[in-house]
Amino acid sequence: MNWALDTMTDSVPSEISAQLSQTLDVIRSHLASTILAVHLYGSASSGGLKPYSDIDLLVTVNARPDEAVRQALMLNLLEVSAPPGQSKAIRALEVTVVVRNDIVPWSYPGRRELQFGEWLRKDLLAGIFEPAGIDPDLAILLTKARQHSIALVGPSAEQFFDPVPEGDLLKVLADTLKLWNSPSDWAEDERNVVLTLARIWYSAATGKIVPKHVAADWAMARLPATLQSVMLEARQAYLGYSEDRLASRGDQLTAFVQYVKCEATQLLNVRTNSV
Repeated sequence: MNWALDTMTDSVPSEISAQLSQTLDVIRSHLASTILAVHLYGSASSGGLKPYSDIDLLVTVNARPDEAVRQALMLNLLEVSAPPGQSKAIRALEVTVVVRNDIVPWSYPGRRELQFGEWLRKDLLAGIFEPAGIDPDLAILLTKARQHSIALVGPSAEQFFDPVPEGDLLKVLADTLKLWNSPSDWAEDERNVVLTLARIWYSAATGKIVPKHVAADWAMARLPATLQSVMLEARQAYLGYSEDRLASRGDQLTAFVQYVKCEATQLLNVRTNSV
């Protein structure tokens, strides 16, 4: 197995290379010979790595790990990850593990074996582990990986994975919009929800996926003047330029969510009907 990180200094951002090496060692120690590919995708592969950006890894294996392996891997990943902004040395990890036969050939929705992220830290430390299962968001993840990723192990994502049909991508975007209906749905996650809504709106209009700050700039130019400050605050906080006080915006934040949901839903309906 070729663990290519040491030979890819021109592609992998130097600021995360040490953490990536440690993370790959953890993954290899648990999944060993079943690993077919590891792809670095998201901000780190598209030139958009920002102060609060996660390190996104997609790991593809040829056999399902048993439950003991799944749990041990997630607990060990806690040791090489940190909540966003809480460490100068390491970033938050988001690691997704899939079995190749579950996603190639592609069929919506896909199945994942494991997903690790900092939002799960408290549960993991309490001995609560999400089970393997169906994950419609794989349509977005695979689209992003095929669009921009670095193959740390195995072939390029474009060669390795089937393209996701536009109709599948539109469906998961529409379903994601349904998650946010009242302030309790975005409480304590305001910045991420605002930025994600901007990305969905952009994708609904263009059919493409771009980094959060790019989608934020695009959305800001299309928002009513009364809502632009919500988008600006989320963007500036994400880029590390200012503090995030979105939780104090109350009705204005609710109006933002409702407006973008409406605009994005209309665009998604038009695109879905034309597919």
